[in-house]
Amino acid sequence: MAGNVCKGSADAQKHPHATPQCVPRRPSRAGCAGQLFLALAITLFANAAGGQNAPEPPAPDETANPNPPAEALQPIPTGEMSVHGVVKNALTGDPLPRALVQVDGETGPGVLTDRDGKFDLMAPGSGSHVIQLTKPGFHDLPPDPSQAGTVLENSNGITHNVFVTDGLPDLSFAMTPTSVIQGHIDLSTGDTAQGIGVQLLRRTLQGGHAAWLIAAMARTNNDGAFRFAGLDDGDYAIATEPARESEVGGIPFVADSSGTMAWNGFAATFYPDARDFASAARIHLHGGETEQANMTLKLEAFQPVRAALGPARSAEKPAAEYGAAVLDTQGHSLPYSAQYDPETRTVQAMLPDGAYALQVTATPRPQMKVAAIRNPSAGGTMLQGILEISVAGHPIAGVRMALAERVANPVAVNVTRNAAHPGSPPASGGGVSISVTQAGDTRVDGAWSQFAQGNVPGELDTSVLAPGSYWVHTSINQPGLCEESFTAAGASLAREPLVVAAGGTSAPMSLALRDDCASLKLNLPPGLGTPTAGEEPAFTVYVVPDFDSTVDIAALTLRASSGGTLTVPNLTPGSYHVYTFTAPVELEYRNPEALAKLPNFGQSVTLEPLATSTLTVEGPPR
Repeated sequence: MAGNVCKGSADAQKHPHATPQCVPRRPSRAGCAGQLFLALAITLFANAAGGQNAPEPPAPDETANPNPPAEALQPIPTGEMSVHGVVKNALTGDPLPRALVQVDGETGPGVLTDRDGKFDLMAPGSGSHVIQLTKPGFHDLPPDPSQAGTVLENSNGITHNVFVTDGLPDLSFAMTPTSVIQGHIDLSTGDTAQGIGVQLLRRTLQGGHAAWLIAAMARTNNDGAFRFAGLDDGDYAIATEPARESEVGGIPFVADSSGTMAWNGFAATFYPDARDFASAARIHLHGGETEQANMTLKLEAFQPVRAALGPARSAEKPAAEYGAAVLDTQGHSLPYSAQYDPETRTVQAMLPDGAYALQVTATPRPQMKVAAIRNPSAGGTMLQGILEISVAGHPIAGVRMALAERVANPVAVNVTRNAAHPGSPPASGGGVSISVTQAGDTRVDGAWSQFAQGNVPGELDTSVLAPGSYWVHTSINQPGLCEESFTAAGASLAREPLVVAAGGTSAPMSLALRDDCASLKLNLPPGLGTPTAGEEPAFTVYVVPDFDSTVDIAALTLRASSGGTLTVPNLTPGSYHVYTFTAPVELEYRNPEALAKLPNFGQSVTLEPLATSTLTVEGPPR
């Protein structure tokens, strides 16, 4: 086939990642001849064969330049190699026409597949090249290997490493169709639910722990409908944002600063009709499904809630920036607004019936140190007030909230020295870094917060945290050290989240490290360690300890072109299971029940102190 694929043209506008440029489409076998006649003949032949809209040859013109452009006469560089194959639907096996196939990134040569899903393009030379696929309504992802939501694919798709040689056989790729969640919202008033905010939540993973994060947001159209498209396999939930009755239909709402009168509105609701996430329906998507999520919102009264702060203390005077938020009783943010009035020192909100917590925080001005408050450099909020309230059909007023200094407990870090160790870790190492994420099977903010950092052994100052529960993630940056245990009042923080009470207090924390770490050398299976022509097999490997650990596990990639082997250092001695996948996946490795559901039970290996063990991974069949 001849002609150009213009990635910014109308034919390619469906591919948002394509760079607007024209990419020469070259014939797959012999190079172009140096004469215009042959070039025109090839073009006419491509058009007659149903090519992809190749341009018509110019009409004869006596005034035209008899010499063809240099680009048309230039032969294909001898270093270019033909890459050809087919793209199919991963679920049905049917060919996929008009899928964009590109070599070496979005600026590399690319071509659209024909009606039979076939493609043919030129790679710039032999050797290893990266091929990526793009098509609206499809992602370059394999089907979920667990079929149970225990493994989540990389939502950005994957790329293919292809070893290109002379005589490369046909390649075969498969793309998985994406799914859709759509719905319609009705109002108990009979009005059209135009402009209602809708949130799409997805179950994802943060450091091996499951979490529900906001994946997308939309608003209902003038018919009350909403739609979320391009969704990968996984578990989802739908939630609406609260709205005042007069807001529906696009009428703006100005908050009543007096906060004395109730008004009617529609509460935040989880599909199909739940006020809390525990009762929300989970929508499992698989293989290009379209799910309907219709809801009916009931009109109800929103009551004014006002809480007054006591007189400002001396420690508050430098704290110029105040914020207010509405939380659930577990400390997770809710989509209801709250305002702090500095003139009256009150926090105000309009809430439907239910149990809540009002939170007020005060942060210091930039560039200002507050001597009266401990740990000013630990970052974030210095003063905080929390008030739990229950709204039940009437306004709440006359309640008071006190701002108190937020206190952070330090982390005690010790290192167990092994007498047989020939030396000690360097004192100038990178120490440890500890971060936290919100815990709980509910909607979380998804933020990774820096909690502590510093050299070890010793005592690490910690940042103050809002009340709630948090998973702890430890990163050990000092060579030669690995984790022995991380506890709070004796309870393992790998099994139980860290609980932060009002004022930021928590149980005493202790991180124990050891200096007799082990290493594990991973090798590809026999016969896969040398690159061969075609798509290169790549394995995603997780080395999961059978014991408690707060250290996050990185997904490792084994492929022949990068050596076919790698060594994982600084592992805590003990027993492990090694899980291998033939696709990039995210693994819920901190959940034993999820691991037990995997079709791949993992390879068992025991690591001895100060020793390096070797393991040849067992690649599961595709």
